[in-house]
Amino acid sequence: MATLYPAKLEEILTLFEGLPETERREMLISFAENAGQHAPRDGEVYDLEDVRKDDECTDEVGVYLNVDDHGGVHFRVQLGPKVQTLTRAMTSVLCRGLEGSTLEEVQSVPQDFVPRIVGAELVRLRSQTVYYVLTRMKAACALYARRQVSN
Repeated sequence: MATLYPAKLEEILTLFEGLPETERREMLISFAENAGQHAPRDGEVYDLEDVRKDDECTDEVGVYLNVDDHGGVHFRVQLGPKVQTLTRAMTSVLCRGLEGSTLEEVQSVPQDFVPRIVGAELVRLRSQTVYYVLTRMKAACALYARRQVSN
């Protein structure tokens, strides 16, 4: 059976699913602490930059997209200081898990993977924020694809 998820994201999902609840939360905190590794870097040029503050998020979030010559996507995400820990963790998970995927693969990632990572209880408590970064990444891919068609 073919997976619905890019291979790197599936690896992360499998890792989280095998953890007891306390270790899962510790792993989420670790991912959150590493979110800065996925921030834009000085001197990098991006194919698409989408920086804004939406109602669903506590602070401004910038999604930066590059598409390589083979069609693989590479995200950088800049998070404002008020962005919640869970959103930071999901940013790290998604940047790592979607690295090198195609535009189509990113756009077709179902949101049902989120509870596999954060657990159903946290999803209920933070239902908006856990999906925010994925929604923004999908929108960036869609916008990039539309621009390519019109060029």
